[in-house]
Amino acid sequence: MSERRQRIQVVTPERVVYDADASFVVVPGAEGDLGILPNHAPLITMLKSGPMRIRRGDRELRYVIAGGIIKVKDNRIIILTGAAEEPSGIDQERARAARERAERRLTAQRPDIDFERARAALMCAVARLRADTSPHRR
Repeated sequence: MSERRQRIQVVTPERVVYDADASFVVVPGAEGDLGILPNHAPLITMLKSGPMRIRRGDRELRYVIAGGIIKVKDNRIIILTGAAEEPSGIDQERARAARERAERRLTAQRPDIDFERARAALMCAVARLRADTSPHRR
């Protein structure tokens, strides 16, 4: 029996990170993790920064995404995100420094600070630091 598939595209402003069929995807939805199997009901929702998994056959690909939007319709999933990277490519020291910068901005009492941008940077840095750096293919 063949495995049911759906087309998944993960797109950042710089590039298409993933564009292939897969049997399952898990994304960090705004209200919690969201798992999507083939024939899922149509859906558009916001994503938060965090880990994303894509199952293709017996392999599982892992990425950390920086929030975004997901659209699901007719076995086609489009994920638009500010950034997507494999955990093995994350520089933990840079992520720690980014977290510290964002925390300093959020605690500053200055009117020139963009708090929403600082909050988004903090969420992305935390997601990068929590990324599973173990091998991402089973």
